[in-house]
Amino acid sequence: MIVSSLYANNRSIVFPSAIEKALEYLKSHDFTTMEPGVYEIEGKDIYAQVFDAETQPVEKQRPEVHEKFIDVQFLASGKERLGFTPDTGNYEVAERIDERDLIFYKEVKDEGFIEARPGTFSIFFPEDVHRPACISGESMVVRKVVVKVSLALL
Repeated sequence: MIVSSLYANNRSIVFPSAIEKALEYLKSHDFTTMEPGVYEIEGKDIYAQVFDAETQPVEKQRPEVHEKFIDVQFLASGKERLGFTPDTGNYEVAERIDERDLIFYKEVKDEGFIEARPGTFSIFFPEDVHRPACISGESMVVRKVVVKVSLALL
Protein backbone atom coordinates (compact mmCIF):
# COMPACT_ATOMS: atom_id res chain seq x y z
CA MET A 1 0.00 0.00 0.00
CA ILE A 2 1.20 3.48 -0.86
CA VAL A 3 -0.41 6.78 0.18
CA SER A 4 0.57 10.24 -1.01
CA SER A 5 -0.75 13.45 -2.51
CA LEU A 6 -1.09 13.97 -6.22
CA TYR A 7 -0.06 17.58 -5.61
CA ALA A 8 3.25 16.83 -3.87
CA ASN A 9 6.22 18.57 -5.47
CA ASN A 10 9.18 16.67 -6.92
CA ARG A 11 8.09 13.10 -6.38
CA SER A 12 11.22 11.08 -5.84
CA ILE A 13 9.60 7.68 -6.40
CA VAL A 14 9.32 6.25 -9.88
CA PHE A 15 6.49 3.75 -10.14
CA PRO A 16 6.08 1.03 -12.77
CA SER A 17 4.91 2.56 -16.07
CA ALA A 18 1.31 1.32 -15.69
CA ILE A 19 1.02 3.06 -12.29
CA GLU A 20 2.67 6.19 -13.71
CA LYS A 21 0.08 6.18 -16.50
CA ALA A 22 -2.71 6.03 -13.90
CA LEU A 23 -1.20 8.92 -11.91
CA GLU A 24 -0.74 11.03 -15.05
CA TYR A 25 -4.39 10.46 -15.90
CA LEU A 26 -5.39 11.63 -12.42
CA LYS A 27 -3.21 14.74 -12.74
CA SER A 28 -4.58 15.72 -16.14
CA HIS A 29 -8.33 15.68 -15.43
CA ASP A 30 -10.75 17.76 -13.35
CA PHE A 31 -12.96 15.03 -11.93
CA THR A 32 -15.24 17.48 -10.14
CA THR A 33 -16.69 18.43 -13.55
CA MET A 34 -16.70 15.00 -15.22
CA GLU A 35 -19.76 12.82 -15.45
CA PRO A 36 -19.68 9.66 -13.32
CA GLY A 37 -18.80 6.62 -15.37
CA VAL A 38 -16.06 4.35 -16.63
CA TYR A 39 -13.28 5.83 -18.78
CA GLU A 40 -10.81 3.63 -20.63
CA ILE A 41 -7.18 4.67 -20.36
CA GLU A 42 -5.56 1.59 -21.88
CA GLY A 43 -8.49 -0.60 -22.86
CA LYS A 44 -9.60 -3.04 -20.17
CA ASP A 45 -6.09 -3.11 -18.65
CA ILE A 46 -6.20 0.42 -17.20
CA TYR A 47 -9.47 2.25 -16.72
CA ALA A 48 -10.95 4.86 -14.40
CA GLN A 49 -14.20 4.66 -12.49
CA VAL A 50 -15.53 8.12 -11.57
CA PHE A 51 -18.32 8.09 -8.99
CA ASP A 52 -19.90 9.78 -6.01
CA ALA A 53 -20.20 7.91 -2.73
CA GLU A 54 -21.74 8.80 0.59
CA THR A 55 -19.38 8.12 3.46
CA GLN A 56 -20.70 5.68 6.05
CA PRO A 57 -19.75 4.52 9.54
CA VAL A 58 -16.92 1.97 9.47
CA GLU A 59 -19.22 -0.89 10.46
CA LYS A 60 -21.41 -0.27 7.38
CA GLN A 61 -18.52 -0.41 4.88
CA ARG A 62 -17.13 -3.83 4.04
CA PRO A 63 -13.41 -4.60 3.82
CA GLU A 64 -12.41 -5.67 0.30
CA VAL A 65 -9.58 -7.01 -1.85
CA HIS A 66 -8.93 -7.61 -5.53
CA GLU A 67 -6.95 -10.42 -7.15
CA LYS A 68 -6.33 -9.22 -10.72
CA PHE A 69 -6.20 -5.42 -10.41
CA ILE A 70 -4.42 -2.80 -8.37
CA ASP A 71 -6.60 0.07 -7.12
CA VAL A 72 -5.26 3.59 -7.45
CA GLN A 73 -7.88 5.44 -5.42
CA PHE A 74 -8.08 9.22 -5.66
CA LEU A 75 -10.24 11.63 -3.68
CA ALA A 76 -11.36 14.53 -5.88
CA SER A 77 -13.65 16.23 -3.34
CA GLY A 78 -14.83 15.79 0.24
CA LYS A 79 -13.07 13.83 2.94
CA GLU A 80 -13.05 10.18 3.90
CA ARG A 81 -11.31 7.59 6.02
CA LEU A 82 -9.96 4.45 4.37
CA GLY A 83 -9.32 1.35 6.42
CA PHE A 84 -6.37 -0.89 5.61
CA THR A 85 -4.71 -4.05 6.86
CA PRO A 86 -2.62 -6.84 5.31
CA ASP A 87 -4.49 -9.77 3.80
CA THR A 88 -3.30 -12.65 5.98
CA GLY A 89 -5.22 -15.24 3.96
CA ASN A 90 -7.19 -16.10 7.11
CA TYR A 91 -10.25 -13.88 6.65
CA GLU A 92 -13.69 -15.33 5.98
CA VAL A 93 -15.20 -14.30 2.64
CA ALA A 94 -18.61 -12.64 2.90
CA GLU A 95 -19.12 -12.24 -0.84
CA ARG A 96 -17.16 -12.85 -4.01
CA ILE A 97 -18.02 -11.10 -7.30
CA ASP A 98 -15.60 -12.53 -9.87
CA GLU A 99 -16.82 -10.39 -12.81
CA ARG A 100 -15.85 -7.29 -10.80
CA ASP A 101 -12.65 -8.79 -9.32
CA LEU A 102 -14.09 -8.07 -5.89
CA ILE A 103 -13.95 -10.02 -2.65
CA PHE A 104 -15.60 -8.73 0.53
CA TYR A 105 -14.51 -10.08 3.90
CA LYS A 106 -16.82 -10.45 6.89
CA GLU A 107 -14.31 -8.81 9.21
CA VAL A 108 -10.61 -8.05 9.50
CA LYS A 109 -8.15 -7.46 12.33
CA ASP A 110 -5.56 -4.81 13.18
CA GLU A 111 -7.08 -2.25 10.83
CA GLY A 112 -5.48 1.18 10.51
CA PHE A 113 -7.03 4.25 8.88
CA ILE A 114 -5.97 6.95 6.44
CA GLU A 115 -7.59 10.38 6.58
CA ALA A 116 -7.97 11.31 2.91
CA ARG A 117 -8.50 14.84 1.64
CA PRO A 118 -8.77 16.14 -1.93
CA GLY A 119 -5.62 15.16 -3.80
CA THR A 120 -4.89 12.06 -1.72
CA PHE A 121 -4.16 8.93 -3.70
CA SER A 122 -3.82 5.44 -2.29
CA ILE A 123 -2.44 2.45 -4.15
CA PHE A 124 -3.84 -0.84 -2.92
CA PHE A 125 -2.22 -4.07 -4.11
CA PRO A 126 -3.94 -7.49 -3.92
CA GLU A 127 -2.38 -8.14 -0.52
CA ASP A 128 -3.89 -4.91 0.88
CA VAL A 129 -7.35 -5.21 2.39
CA HIS A 130 -9.04 -1.82 2.18
CA ARG A 131 -12.31 -0.31 3.40
CA PRO A 132 -13.15 2.88 1.45
CA ALA A 133 -15.65 5.70 2.03
CA CYS A 134 -15.77 5.67 5.82
CA ILE A 135 -16.95 8.79 7.65
CA SER A 136 -14.32 11.37 8.54
CA GLY A 137 -16.08 13.82 10.85
CA GLU A 138 -19.58 13.73 9.38
CA SER A 139 -21.24 11.84 6.56
CA MET A 140 -20.92 13.50 3.14
CA VAL A 141 -20.93 12.76 -0.54
CA VAL A 142 -17.39 12.48 -1.91
CA ARG A 143 -16.20 12.36 -5.51
CA LYS A 144 -13.85 9.43 -6.00
CA VAL A 145 -11.86 8.07 -8.87
CA VAL A 146 -10.56 4.53 -8.83
CA VAL A 147 -8.10 3.69 -11.57
CA LYS A 148 -7.92 -0.06 -12.02
CA VAL A 149 -4.51 -1.31 -13.20
CA SER A 150 -4.18 -4.91 -14.34
CA LEU A 151 -1.49 -6.87 -12.50
CA ALA A 152 -0.53 -8.34 -15.86
CA LEU A 153 1.04 -4.95 -16.76
CA LEU A 154 3.57 -5.08 -13.92
